[in-house]
Amino acid sequence: MRNYKFMSLNSRDFIFLRTKFQIMSIKETLLNICKENQLESIKNLKLTMDEAQKSANDYGAPKDRYDAYRTQMMRKRDMMAQQLQKANEQFELLDRIDGEKEYDKVEFGALVITDKQKLFVSVSLGKITVESEDYYAISPAVPVYQAMEGKKAGEEFEFRGNTMKIVEIL
Repeated sequence: MRNYKFMSLNSRDFIFLRTKFQIMSIKETLLNICKENQLESIKNLKLTMDEAQKSANDYGAPKDRYDAYRTQMMRKRDMMAQQLQKANEQFELLDRIDGEKEYDKVEFGALVITDKQKLFVSVSLGKITVESEDYYAISPAVPVYQAMEGKKAGEEFEFRGNTMKIVEIL
């Protein structure tokens, strides 16, 4: 059984806690949206891969040595298989992120709020809108991440000639 310590909060503390809770909820929402997008991508890749395989099978053997349709469908299937493997790897990366963990420096899994934009360090999925706010899901491989990696709230970094200040990291 846990012992809970209760303390009185003034209105400013309550607003801070509520805002912190809302931001953590947004982080979890972002993670869920990223996972849903990745699962949709996986589903579409599997469907396209299966259609290419079916089309090649239905066509049968090449009619002559210049008949490249079946070969083209098999290449398409193989290309989709490579993309599917990458999509599965990205989903596994997303699955490693703990949406409730707070970070004190910029690293994989952190939600970084700068004075110019909000970045979710996960996999590259681009702009995601949550509660009328735009967030950008970025990969640790992109240059903006490399410019801010390891920085803490209050620190500044330069990216493409612009100076950005990290306001908060969650």
